[in-house]
Amino acid sequence: MSRSLRAGTRIRNSRMALGMKQAELARACGISASYLNLIEHNRRRIGGSLLLRIAEALGADPSTIGEGAEAALLTSLDSAAGKHVEAAAERDRADELASRFPGWARLIGVQFRENARLEQVVERLDDRLTHDPFLSASMHNVLTSVTAIRSASGILAGGDSVEPEWQRRFARNIHEDSQRLADATGSLVDYLDAEADDRGTGSLPQDEVEKWLIKRGWKIDELERDAAAPIAAIVDGADEIRTLAAQDLAHGYLAQYAADAVAIPKPPLEDALGKTDEPLVLADMLGAPLPTLFRRLVTLASDALPDQGSFGLVGCDASGTLTYRKPLPDFDLPRYGGACPLWPLFRVGQQPMMPVRETLAMRGRDDYLFDVHAVAEIAHPLGFGGPAVMTSWMLIREWPRSREANRILRAGTTCRVCSEADCPARREPSVFSTLSDERL
Repeated sequence: MSRSLRAGTRIRNSRMALGMKQAELARACGISASYLNLIEHNRRRIGGSLLLRIAEALGADPSTIGEGAEAALLTSLDSAAGKHVEAAAERDRADELASRFPGWARLIGVQFRENARLEQVVERLDDRLTHDPFLSASMHNVLTSVTAIRSASGILAGGDSVEPEWQRRFARNIHEDSQRLADATGSLVDYLDAEADDRGTGSLPQDEVEKWLIKRGWKIDELERDAAAPIAAIVDGADEIRTLAAQDLAHGYLAQYAADAVAIPKPPLEDALGKTDEPLVLADMLGAPLPTLFRRLVTLASDALPDQGSFGLVGCDASGTLTYRKPLPDFDLPRYGGACPLWPLFRVGQQPMMPVRETLAMRGRDDYLFDVHAVAEIAHPLGFGGPAVMTSWMLIREWPRSREANRILRAGTTCRVCSEADCPARREPSVFSTLSDERL
């Protein structure tokens, strides 16, 4: 269907709403009735003075009749229809709906966008409730304390005679368990309050490091100026990194950052980006491996390519566990659970150093396509006598709206929150499909 609302349809509907004959409108505009008929059936484009004359004759604003005035509204309607194909909406008549009932059409668009936002909320909450170890430990502490209090109080309230010494012991146990329960629930509430911004804070060491990197914009200026700058001093100055485990992760990240900065310094990268932004071509120009280039693009490309958007990056080890996460606004990355097995990130592990490129459409994000490049690298930190260590990387970028996408791979974030009904790689039912079945 056309991405812009058809002017002829709006003219016909406006004329009919006024009870005006086609010949009458044609005469008022100084054109033949046959030519107006072609216009109303969208077989002739109009503009300029003719559009103004028709709008004046109809008593309408030219901007409400002109071609493309409701393109955004039509896009929302088409996206909503594409998301719910089971509804069998007449997608080729969306322009008629938007023209005759613009208020209802806007309502559909608003509800579609709100549903998409709520899906993202459910994704994050489900991810946390299912896999967050802090929540699991907190709930275990709460249930243990409640059980202990119930057992002790049940004995005291049972009616049997209890010696004074044992009464004091039970009372002391109830007091101590109540204090533990209060502390556990207080910590849980504080954690949930702090987690209101899912991208901002966390309880795991990786979350502390990510919060610090988000604050810095994923760029370490000290290492950009001097790759030999002391790493310990940089970590010591980070308020977000509190635990020893997070400090250890930050040291590893900064060591890799420094090595990448030496391999691809900022000036040559920015100079190369002035000529092309294709990763394979850039890697050849700079004489660097793709994984190194991916990590450098994430830190510097937003400065060098301000008009073309930033890059996202995700890395995983051979177990499939995500070890590096820099999401994009419309490409969610799970924090704890397994990601979508259809991502090229996992496919490249079967053929290390063989790059893969895909146009990825995230399920539930019908308006957003992503250009992704993936590659796996192998290291031998203990030499040939030790095990090989493999890491896979996937560079993510929003697909340019002006470019046609030929082959599209539909994927999701993780199975539990993906509504792709016929996915061959599904591990478990989706909470969205379950809700849909119950609603029907």
